[in-house]
Parts: sequence; structure tokens; C-alpha cells
Amino acid sequence: MGSMFEFEINESVILEQQKAIEAALSTGPKAEKVLRTIIRKYILEARQQVVNSITFEHGDPRGARNSIRSTVYKKVFGANLNIFNMHKAHRDSTYEPPRKLRPGQRGGNRVKRGGNTIRWMTYGPLDRGPVLRWLNEGTGDRTAGTRGGRLSGNRGSIAARNFFRPLGDRALAQMSVRMSNEIESQLSKLLPNDK
Repeated sequence: MGSMFEFEINESVILEQQKAIEAALSTGPKAEKVLRTIIRKYILEARQQVVNSITFEHGDPRGARNSIRSTVYKKVFGANLNIFNMHKAHRDSTYEPPRKLRPGQRGGNRVKRGGNTIRWMTYGPLDRGPVLRWLNEGTGDRTAGTRGGRLSGNRGSIAARNFFRPLGDRALAQMSVRMSNEIESQLSKLLPNDK
């Protein structure tokens, strides 16, 4: 499972605005729409900041970092960043790993790719959440050749990098102050003027 980072408009980020939010919501559905629009704007900004901050030693040729998802809640005011799987597969990748052998040189993998490998090869950036989770959380020993039974081999393990939580926490903390200010500004326009 991927880590999840949440901010909600109750007690954490903008508790001091609770009364203003409640008063604005009582004026009609427009306030609710404004709040959700602001939340969506800033969670997308936080997502982009996390995506831009992820770097890997050998690059990210398939764009796995783009599989980070942002979700705005429908029933409560809040949102989260996560690296869970997308609800539907996109499978739009045409990336082919570079060959390291010179023309005519013997060696390399002469076994045809299996169906599972071909399927993984077609996964585009938005579908690579599992890969990003493996890199973030690490894996145990990975064994190859267990599906067809013809080959066997140990692919080793992936050490946990634990990059997602620090990047997510930092992005959400930075955007929460500006989000709070914008909510305050927008709510003041919706509330009746008592003067």
C-alpha cells in the first residue's frame, strides 16, 4: 500500500477559520463549490511539487513519478496525495530499454518476453504506481522464472528509499499556508457585510 497524506479543513490546517467556513456554507452551495475549487487547486500544486522533487540515480525513463495521484474528497472538505494504483489502466508506453550489446555481439537475453513482461512494458507513466511503491518501500528478494517454470533466477531486492513521506509533508506544509490565506480571502467575499 502507498503512503497517504491528508489535509482536512477541520482542526489541522485552518481551525481558526472554522466559524467563517460554517457561516459561508450557510449562505448557500456557492461557498462549498469555492472551497472545493481552492482545495483542488492546491492539492494539484502539491502533487506537482512532489513529482518535480523525485529524482532517481539512473533517471526515470518511463515516468513512474507521474503515477502520484491527488484526490479531492466528495463528502468532507479535504484531499490527499497517494501512490495507489489508478482506477483504470492507460497503458500507453512505447519505451524500449536500450540494448547494450554491439551489433553481432553474442550475449543478452535470448528468451522471448512472456505475457506478463509485455504487459508491464506497455504501462505508461500514470500506470506505474506499483513501481513507485517498490522504490519507496523496498522489496524482499525477487525471483524470476516462477510463472513459466522454464527459467529461474534471483533478481535481488530493492532497498527502501522512503522519499514519498518527506516530499509529501513538505509540499503540503508549504501550500497549506497559501491555501488558508486564499480561503480566508474568498470567504470574506461570500459572507454578508455587517457594517
